Amino acid sequence: MRDFSMPGVHRAPERDVSITGVDTAVIRGNFDWNLVRVHTDAGISGLGEAYRGGGVDGIVGYLEDVLVGENPLDVERLFRHMVQETSGHGGTTGKVVTAASGVEFALWDLAGKLLGLPTYQLLGGKYRDEVRLYVDLHAGESYAVAHGATDYADDAAYQAEAYVERATEALDLGYDAMKFDLDAPADNDPEPTNGRLTPTHVAAKEEVVAGVVDAVDGRAEVAFDCHWDYELGSGKRLATALEPYPIMWLEDVLPPENTDAQRELARSTSTPLATGENRFRVHEFTQLLDDYAVDVVTPDPATVGGLAEAKAIANRAEERYLAFAPHNVCSPVGTAAMVHLCAAVPNASYLEYHALDVDWWADLLDTDAPFVEGGRIAVSEAPGHGIELDESVARDHAVAHTDGFFGGDDA
Repeated sequence: MRDFSMPGVHRAPERDVSITGVDTAVIRGNFDWNLVRVHTDAGISGLGEAYRGGGVDGIVGYLEDVLVGENPLDVERLFRHMVQETSGHGGTTGKVVTAASGVEFALWDLAGKLLGLPTYQLLGGKYRDEVRLYVDLHAGESYAVAHGATDYADDAAYQAEAYVERATEALDLGYDAMKFDLDAPADNDPEPTNGRLTPTHVAAKEEVVAGVVDAVDGRAEVAFDCHWDYELGSGKRLATALEPYPIMWLEDVLPPENTDAQRELARSTSTPLATGENRFRVHEFTQLLDDYAVDVVTPDPATVGGLAEAKAIANRAEERYLAFAPHNVCSPVGTAAMVHLCAAVPNASYLEYHALDVDWWADLLDTDAPFVEGGRIAVSEAPGHGIELDESVARDHAVAHTDGFFGGDDA
């Protein structure tokens, strides 16, 4: 087996630093956010975040033994080391890569702090001073129930009305890009498992899209997410029905496993398609990009393999003149890391923001400056990701953490 471990490898004394531990905390927001902190014998630690959900903190604990004694400045080598050391039990995909992604985020933050450089500089340089967000908005189902919807047509009409209200709110907050869920529980009537849309379903979804597009009236771009719900024939009919509308993209129409089906969908429509958040590492994007089965590629850096892996995917997309728009459901910790990624990628279009309704989201950061302003996040010039955690807020919302995570040991 290849060996990527190199503790004690030679380097200049001022960069002779070793990892002493890795700790985690699970913070409950609109999701369970998996925060990661990497400690060193220099008294400096780095902060990162892995994709949401259970089991990640345990895997990070396992990876700690792989990392202790290593030099944290070798970020990409250490990612390969983590993958190699876990390759016999799922290390090339899934939760293990997700956990390693969170560690990788923290290593970039740590490297930036040790070297006195912002993360974007370590990733190759800066293309923009601020990153544009698209805000993920939710409305519709609860609104429809509250207003007494009794059948699919009523549900769709109320959903369209609710989405128009939410779009107007987002415009007032300064967002010029937004995304709505287009799939709905009523899609499962009368068959909950086959992924088929009836003509009534398609017409109702077109009504939602038409209402939102008319409401924003060119003041914002609008995308719609299907959450991998539909079979190919229904996906084709839906995408074709939306061709008259100038939408930003239609996302995750089909289940993610079959790239041939995704290519077939792309060949059938002029509606821009986006997908990528359920794929791991650059290898799982090769056919998708080579076949031009997507118009906008949307990997989640906190699950795909980290910032460097996401940048490799963005580079391959750029070679094919395709846009890059990372999926993101992180706290401000992971979001800050992705801002640096988007700053360093020429073909980055938007970064997702998925916490508009979490009123304490930005309070996780120890700063008086607004983090999100006018639908943008400024690229920090401070070392690393340019953030520090407000530990009191994090403690208040923590549902699990290792003993060493809290303690104010960041430089």
